[in-house]
Amino acid sequence: MARRIDVIGAGGVSLAAWEFGDPPKKDPTDKKDTGPPTDNRPEALIPVQSTGGATGGSTSAPTGEPSAETGAPAGPTASPERTTGVFLLHGLMGRASHWASTARWLSERHRAVALDQRGHGRSEKPPKAAFTREAYVEDAEAALEQLGLGPAVLIGHAMGALTAWQLAAKRPDLISGLIICDMRASALGAASQREWADWFESWPVPFATLADVRKWFGEDDPWVERPNPARGEFYAEVMQESPDGWRPVFEPEQMLKSRETWVYDAHWEELTQVRCPTLVVRGLDGELGRAEAQEMVRVLPLGEYAEVTDAGHLVHYDQPDGWRAAIEPFLDGVLAR
Repeated sequence: MARRIDVIGAGGVSLAAWEFGDPPKKDPTDKKDTGPPTDNRPEALIPVQSTGGATGGSTSAPTGEPSAETGAPAGPTASPERTTGVFLLHGLMGRASHWASTARWLSERHRAVALDQRGHGRSEKPPKAAFTREAYVEDAEAALEQLGLGPAVLIGHAMGALTAWQLAAKRPDLISGLIICDMRASALGAASQREWADWFESWPVPFATLADVRKWFGEDDPWVERPNPARGEFYAEVMQESPDGWRPVFEPEQMLKSRETWVYDAHWEELTQVRCPTLVVRGLDGELGRAEAQEMVRVLPLGEYAEVTDAGHLVHYDQPDGWRAAIEPFLDGVLAR
């Protein structure tokens, strides 16, 4: 299970953080959230309103869970044996629930919190908000401070990994370790951005059913080389039901704005400024090639390398057991320092 804690990011944007593990004990003065579910996610997320500076209230659970706790304070709530913070950042178009399987086993020993980044999931999507690298990094920095989570291990996938290593370079006092999952440090260029814009245009939205979502992203999408049910499920998690069918919870225009702030530049310099132990993980069939991943490890002051076989770009989602086997020894080593 997970509980929602609202935090405030750069420019006053409201962000939803999700703490995984056993829910806090029920306060008899609390009231049940009786609002209906607003979408149909396969992961159970129990939202909680925090007093950590957010102005929004609690919302209904993304699944059909019948009840939700309210009134939990922001800040540390983990038991004494779960004092190490782990902060998880999803990639572009992702959401915190994509980390659910990882966060469940992490929460047995750590305080595991995943963030819906601006424009994603249950976080705010203001039309005029900034979607710059600085805004994403400042959001993560603010969340860590408001949650009282640092110094924490940061785990980031794709765009979330870039945010994580940029924050580690900026605020080493907040970061004890870093895991980079399938994110390139090299510039991708204008052609890549045009390909993404064309790809968004090709989506046959609205989808009639979630089954149609799974089929298109898992089989019919021209970017799919072979059937990939995990990819279909991944995208089903970022859809919400609307009057005319199923549409993404994010605005594609905001995703393109977010992406254009990193694709034209290389990010090697920030890697050299990361002083904490860092694990670079790639899927064998992912977007980060072995040569580039090993060069990233070389320029990192305390870099290590791991790869997961039979995994594509969505490493933690494609192969959760292989992903755990790759990162758990690293986490144990960070804790032993």
